[in-house]
Amino acid sequence: MPTPYRIEWRPLARDDLLSIVRYIGKDSVERAKRFGGEIKAKTENLALHPAMGRLGRLPGTRELVVHPNYIVFYRVLEDAKTVQILCIKHVARQFP
Repeated sequence: MPTPYRIEWRPLARDDLLSIVRYIGKDSVERAKRFGGEIKAKTENLALHPAMGRLGRLPGTRELVVHPNYIVFYRVLEDAKTVQILCIKHVARQFP
């Protein structure tokens, strides 16, 4: 079995996740917690399968669709065996 990559959440990505959970929490705290947990669980799969997301729009990045409305942007640092979670965006938002 291959050595798992370390998952590193960058500050912007943590802020994005918190904002999403807070927004959903306005309607349902339980649903918000569950949804936040689902996003984190899906990103944890990148530890064993770092290339599972599609190639990103920006060079050196990849994109993982974690929900029909949300995309996680990340990069793989092969030398450090690390997956950096860069940000989470709603699909309705403009991308760089």
